[in-house]
Amino acid sequence: MAASRLAHARPFGQHIATPEQFRAEIGLQHARHPPTSRARARKMRRMYFQTFGKFKKMLGQLDKWLEAAEAHAKAKSFDGNVFLGLRLAPDQFAFARQVQTACDTAKLAASRLSGKDAPSHPDTEQTLEELRTRVRAVVAYLDGFTAKDFESAATRVVTQPRWEGKTMSGADYFIEHALPNFFFHVTHSYAILRHNGVGLGKRDYLGTLSLRAP
Repeated sequence: MAASRLAHARPFGQHIATPEQFRAEIGLQHARHPPTSRARARKMRRMYFQTFGKFKKMLGQLDKWLEAAEAHAKAKSFDGNVFLGLRLAPDQFAFARQVQTACDTAKLAASRLSGKDAPSHPDTEQTLEELRTRVRAVVAYLDGFTAKDFESAATRVVTQPRWEGKTMSGADYFIEHALPNFFFHVTHSYAILRHNGVGLGKRDYLGTLSLRAP
């Protein structure tokens, strides 16, 4: 009977499409293989920490795209700072705002889930180099975190002014808002540059992979 159940078991993560299904799946996995409370807390801290590590990697890629934009403009003999005002559609943020929002999403998520103060950035960047400085500042801020800083992340109460007094748990905020919002603005930053001739490809988006020889 046990072998039959294993043979028909659904792989973890298959057919998960919503945050609710994700949380239900986590609960199911815990019911099958209940971890100790200490092990569970350690696993969750590490999950948040590793995800912010991915944020740092993507911001590092964004810095490289900005460098590529500068090189492209120089090769074509135009002022690269015109990129800051470009957008994919009239009702979307311009490139500079996409970069600024990606940076803010990463730093504020880390701040809200850890309780640490985030640095202030007044959105005054006027050049590609100033945007690069902004990106590097956020990476440096994220470098200061450890897994232990996210010990209470899931149960923190998160709110923002535009939510009109409504709140989210740290776990819901991270899954439903911080993650998709960060990648939304990073991806738009990439797309604006690519659409306007900067020589970027998927490898420039993904960055270095942790490949191992067989």
